[in-house]
Amino acid sequence: MVVWHVQKPWLKQNLPYRSANFPLLGYNSAGGGNAWRARRPPQSVPANYQVDVNERYFGTVIFYHKYRGYGFIEATEADIPTEKVFVHWKQISSDDRFPFLVKGLEVEFSLMTWKDWQRGLNTLRAKNVTLVGGLNVALQDELDANEKLFVGGQHLRYTGTLKFYSPRHGFGYVIMDQGYDVDPSVPGELRVDHEEVNAAGQQPVHMRNIAVEFGIYRNERGQYKVYNMTLQGGHPLTQDALENRISMGIGTYRGAVAFWNWRQGYGFIRPDPSTILPEKVMARLAEQAEAARRRGKRIAEDSLLYFRKADVSPDLNPIQGTQVGFQVYVDDKGAGACEVTR
Repeated sequence: MVVWHVQKPWLKQNLPYRSANFPLLGYNSAGGGNAWRARRPPQSVPANYQVDVNERYFGTVIFYHKYRGYGFIEATEADIPTEKVFVHWKQISSDDRFPFLVKGLEVEFSLMTWKDWQRGLNTLRAKNVTLVGGLNVALQDELDANEKLFVGGQHLRYTGTLKFYSPRHGFGYVIMDQGYDVDPSVPGELRVDHEEVNAAGQQPVHMRNIAVEFGIYRNERGQYKVYNMTLQGGHPLTQDALENRISMGIGTYRGAVAFWNWRQGYGFIRPDPSTILPEKVMARLAEQAEAARRRGKRIAEDSLLYFRKADVSPDLNPIQGTQVGFQVYVDDKGAGACEVTR
């Protein structure tokens, strides 16, 4: 990829668009104008524009950056008011451990409106992106089979201990259990990159000293690395699994956001006074409040339910006071809210 570096002030009007949602993109001279058009930020829609949440649309992926996790779909329907629709990896319905799309792939999707706070505009985003016909996107295994050189085969699994994984830095290290008959050039400690952490399509979390299983591949530089790392038994490394989250059923409760830390992506919900939570949830709330008091923390309310950004509907900004519906769960840390919607 040839990157065009702008160094003169009079060329600033040609700088690629950059924001939190659209990282700086280089100009691909090989692709010409079409490549540049595919990377431009999406057009805006009126503030009062309404989408039919039940309508499904069809289109073709015209650009996707796998490791930045976003791209654009060109819709075939003429009634969509923009020439292309932004898609984020979290909105891809995928069987891949690292959800992504490829240029030229035909897909179907729903729409949602999105507020671009940096530009002060409303845009459209794709949600629930699938293959045509509603099937989950599943590209990774086939691409890996053609691109990677595996130690013992693509589906051969080894066990070991994850020393650590840092989501901030995007890598970690695994110590392989002894006793495997592998080439002496394969080290006992292997690096795992973020795209090989199987978190079932979720953002991997910080992890340390966890029993895992994995494959091994050798990259083009001759380095051996971890492939498709999971918990032992093949279970994805989701935060729910790591904390032993247990759902308390699909019943929906009502409440309001009591606190939201948007920087760190967590908050608390205050259930409505008339809401009757399951007994197990109430017991875990009392336990976690008592444990916090023993650690010297001041707890104003015992009934506040913890929730994370990953548990919030994409079209909901959970600012303090927002009325929400939610489901509940218990885990090793106590009780919390999930499936949080407006």
